Amino acid sequence: MGAVVPQPASKPNPLQLRRRGCLQDPRWVPLRNLRVSTVFSTSKIAHSVKGDQKGRDNKDSDKSLVAFDGLFERGAKTKATFQEALDIFCKRDIRRRGHVEFIYAALRKMKEFGVEKDLAVYNKILDVFPKEVFIPQNFIQRMYNHYPRQQECGVQVLEQMETHGVMPSKETWLLLLQIFGDKSHPVRKYQRILYWFPRFKHVNPYLVPEPLPQDPVDLARLSLQRIAADLDARITAYQLPHVEVLDSGKAVDHPHIIGIQSPDQQSLLARHNPARPVFVEGPFRLWLKNACVYYYVLRAELPPPEERKEEVIDPERNFYYPMQLDFDLERGPWDDEEFDIDEVEEGPVFALCMAGAGDQATLAKWIVGLQETNPALRQMPVVFRLTPGPRELQAGPDSVEEENGEEEMGRSQSGLQES
Repeated sequence: MGAVVPQPASKPNPLQLRRRGCLQDPRWVPLRNLRVSTVFSTSKIAHSVKGDQKGRDNKDSDKSLVAFDGLFERGAKTKATFQEALDIFCKRDIRRRGHVEFIYAALRKMKEFGVEKDLAVYNKILDVFPKEVFIPQNFIQRMYNHYPRQQECGVQVLEQMETHGVMPSKETWLLLLQIFGDKSHPVRKYQRILYWFPRFKHVNPYLVPEPLPQDPVDLARLSLQRIAADLDARITAYQLPHVEVLDSGKAVDHPHIIGIQSPDQQSLLARHNPARPVFVEGPFRLWLKNACVYYYVLRAELPPPEERKEEVIDPERNFYYPMQLDFDLERGPWDDEEFDIDEVEEGPVFALCMAGAGDQATLAKWIVGLQETNPALRQMPVVFRLTPGPRELQAGPDSVEEENGEEEMGRSQSGLQES
């Protein structure tokens, strides 16, 4: 018998294996790439990397804001220089890189330049955005808030306009359409402003003029008219602001003193018991938009019950509305009658005033002026109940004590000269 020579094993043909359906052989299955989940990674390293990245982003944003602030520090702070800064940024780069940070910096600087209520400046700020870049091209982009950072910046511009009472125009709407497109958040904010602003425009029947008068005398007259709410009240200027130069060459500043009093208050002061004192109290705060003013009142304590006299009101005293209402309401068995009503009764108010200074010497001139039209006030003791005003708080307690000491010294010297 002949020897059998072993033949080497031939490699299988891939085509034959594919035909036979034998591709399950692990030798021919390609290996897949292994991916490690982030759960098994070290959390400390990941958090540190994220914290460093956030810190770098905050530092970069701060540096960018500081860099943009330099554009608004050139020359005087006027509307022309503010618009010039906007033009410089727009001409610096065609792609408007960093426009979001620049717009936020411009919004913060508007009050310093006095343009926070200028519609043309707001439209110029919106014109800084690149056009037709942030418009969504399909419903998926519109649904997932396309370019959220830029849309939030546009909404912030409209919110600042709403805060300062600036009504957007048709030019504003066209700019928003060119920048963000229809159905975007800034356009919806614009539509809400147009809906609500006309409805709230005439809600307040006692409108404050825009702009407010800059003269303190006119501002005091306007404020006292709003406080008194009496058409018969009369405003009197007891002293206008002026500067008096003494013989020694020293200039003395005399502040304004504006008061208001109605005929009813004069009759109340005439019937007041001369044995009981009247009080000058204040200052009390009153806000007119962004302006804060202070006023003082001349009042008395509530008289005891034995001295009170019930005034019979004539039903024909006023034909426009009844002066007294008397309702006889029937109560049911389920009405709760076990409740307390805190009735606080205060004394009468005889007059009000606003002064440029809240010291006792200035308010004493107001009392002297009131004595000319109210002779009964000369027989009543006047007590000053004054709290520290804004000027006294800024000056500090030491300077207030020095001023009070100088006033007491002046009074004592005048008393010695009279004696």
